Amino acid sequence: MGAGKAVTDASFVSDVLQSDKPVLVDFWADWCMPCKKVDPLLNEIAKEMGDQVQIVSVNIDENPETTRAYRVMSVPTLTIFKGGEPVNSVTGAKPKSALVNFIESAL
Repeated sequence: MGAGKAVTDASFVSDVLQSDKPVLVDFWADWCMPCKKVDPLLNEIAKEMGDQVQIVSVNIDENPETTRAYRVMSVPTLTIFKGGEPVNSVTGAKPKSALVNFIESAL
Protein backbone atom coordinates (compact mmCIF):
# COMPACT_ATOMS: atom_id res chain seq x y z
CA MET A 1 0.00 0.00 0.00
CA GLY A 2 1.07 3.56 -0.48
CA ALA A 3 1.28 5.03 -3.95
CA GLY A 4 4.56 5.15 -5.77
CA LYS A 5 7.96 4.60 -4.24
CA ALA A 6 8.11 4.06 -0.48
CA VAL A 7 10.14 6.82 1.17
CA THR A 8 11.52 6.58 4.71
CA ASP A 9 12.88 9.01 7.28
CA ALA A 10 16.35 8.00 6.07
CA SER A 11 15.65 8.56 2.37
CA PHE A 12 13.33 11.59 2.53
CA VAL A 13 16.03 14.19 1.86
CA SER A 14 17.44 12.44 -1.20
CA ASP A 15 14.12 11.14 -2.57
CA VAL A 16 12.00 14.25 -2.01
CA LEU A 17 13.91 17.37 -1.01
CA GLN A 18 16.70 16.89 -3.56
CA SER A 19 14.46 15.74 -6.43
CA ASP A 20 14.85 17.52 -9.77
CA LYS A 21 11.10 17.50 -10.38
CA PRO A 22 8.10 18.17 -8.14
CA VAL A 23 7.22 15.36 -5.74
CA LEU A 24 3.78 14.49 -4.39
CA VAL A 25 4.19 12.83 -1.00
CA ASP A 26 1.32 10.62 0.13
CA PHE A 27 1.41 10.44 3.93
CA TRP A 28 -0.63 7.32 4.76
CA ALA A 29 -1.16 4.47 7.24
CA ASP A 30 -2.21 0.80 6.99
CA TRP A 31 -5.24 1.38 9.21
CA CYS A 32 -6.52 4.36 7.18
CA MET A 33 -9.57 3.53 5.05
CA PRO A 34 -9.55 6.80 3.04
CA CYS A 35 -5.86 6.09 2.25
CA LYS A 36 -6.92 2.83 0.63
CA LYS A 37 -9.35 4.74 -1.60
CA VAL A 38 -6.75 7.32 -2.67
CA ASP A 39 -3.97 4.79 -3.35
CA PRO A 40 -5.27 3.37 -6.67
CA LEU A 41 -6.05 6.90 -7.89
CA LEU A 42 -2.51 8.04 -7.16
CA ASN A 43 -1.14 4.99 -8.96
CA GLU A 44 -3.21 5.93 -12.04
CA ILE A 45 -2.04 9.54 -11.83
CA ALA A 46 1.58 8.39 -11.50
CA LYS A 47 1.26 6.51 -14.79
CA GLU A 48 -0.40 9.46 -16.53
CA MET A 49 1.69 12.32 -15.10
CA GLY A 50 4.97 10.57 -14.28
CA ASP A 51 6.93 12.84 -16.59
CA GLN A 52 5.77 15.93 -14.66
CA VAL A 53 5.65 14.79 -11.04
CA GLN A 54 7.06 11.97 -8.95
CA ILE A 55 4.61 10.31 -6.55
CA VAL A 56 5.98 8.72 -3.39
CA SER A 57 4.52 7.47 -0.13
CA VAL A 58 5.48 7.82 3.53
CA ASN A 59 3.99 5.41 6.06
CA ILE A 60 3.41 7.67 9.06
CA ASP A 61 3.64 4.84 11.59
CA GLU A 62 7.04 3.68 10.31
CA ASN A 63 8.49 7.17 9.72
CA PRO A 64 7.68 9.37 12.72
CA GLU A 65 10.48 11.91 12.15
CA THR A 66 9.25 13.01 8.72
CA THR A 67 5.64 12.87 9.88
CA ARG A 68 6.45 15.16 12.81
CA ALA A 69 8.66 17.49 10.76
CA TYR A 70 5.81 18.25 8.34
CA ARG A 71 3.12 18.31 11.04
CA VAL A 72 0.99 15.59 9.51
CA MET A 73 -1.97 15.33 11.86
CA SER A 74 -4.35 13.20 9.79
CA VAL A 75 -4.16 10.86 6.84
CA PRO A 76 -4.18 10.79 3.98
CA THR A 77 -2.24 14.03 3.69
CA LEU A 78 -0.89 14.81 0.24
CA THR A 79 1.88 17.39 0.07
CA ILE A 80 3.62 18.64 -3.04
CA PHE A 81 7.29 19.52 -2.71
CA LYS A 82 9.04 21.69 -5.28
CA GLY A 83 12.66 22.70 -5.02
CA GLY A 84 12.90 21.04 -1.63
CA GLU A 85 10.02 23.01 -0.09
CA PRO A 86 6.40 22.06 0.57
CA VAL A 87 4.25 24.24 -1.71
CA ASN A 88 0.74 22.85 -1.25
CA SER A 89 -1.05 20.29 0.89
CA VAL A 90 -4.46 18.66 1.06
CA THR A 91 -5.95 16.26 3.59
CA GLY A 92 -8.54 13.56 3.07
CA ALA A 93 -9.73 11.39 0.21
CA LYS A 94 -10.53 13.29 -2.97
CA PRO A 95 -11.79 12.22 -6.40
CA LYS A 96 -9.21 11.72 -9.14
CA SER A 97 -10.12 14.95 -10.94
CA ALA A 98 -9.55 16.96 -7.75
CA LEU A 99 -6.18 15.26 -7.20
CA VAL A 100 -5.10 16.03 -10.78
CA ASN A 101 -6.16 19.68 -10.37
CA PHE A 102 -4.29 19.84 -7.05
CA ILE A 103 -1.11 18.55 -8.68
CA GLU A 104 -1.43 20.75 -11.78
CA SER A 105 -1.92 23.86 -9.63
CA ALA A 106 1.51 23.30 -8.08
CA LEU A 107 3.42 22.54 -11.30
